[in-house]
Amino acid sequence: QVQVVESGGGLVQAGGSLRLSCQYSGTSIGAATMAWYRQAPGKQREFVAHVTSGGTTDYADFVQDRFTVSRHNGKNTMWLEMNSLKPEDTAVYYCRLSSTWLTRPVWGQGTQVTVSS
Repeated sequence: QVQVVESGGGLVQAGGSLRLSCQYSGTSIGAATMAWYRQAPGKQREFVAHVTSGGTTDYADFVQDRFTVSRHNGKNTMWLEMNSLKPEDTAVYYCRLSSTWLTRPVWGQGTQVTVSS
């Protein structure tokens, strides 16, 4: 069984920065892609960024070079560095783990990010 835990959310003023962390533990899952999603109140969950086990990254258009995703395979950890935060970035941010070794993706419980204007 695999567990995923996010941390690092909080309240920040517009223009500020936050660093989110996601760490997984449990059984081995091979080469996994780790991703960040977010869900704002009343909206659908949306893709933010991902990083493959080989280090390839991809971002949603709204990130606009403000966010950086990275990972440390040896520590089973991924980070999301968020800069120039906007009120519209307010959401619960979720970590998603996917791998061919898993029958379905594994999600964390989410961490709240609130950006005040």
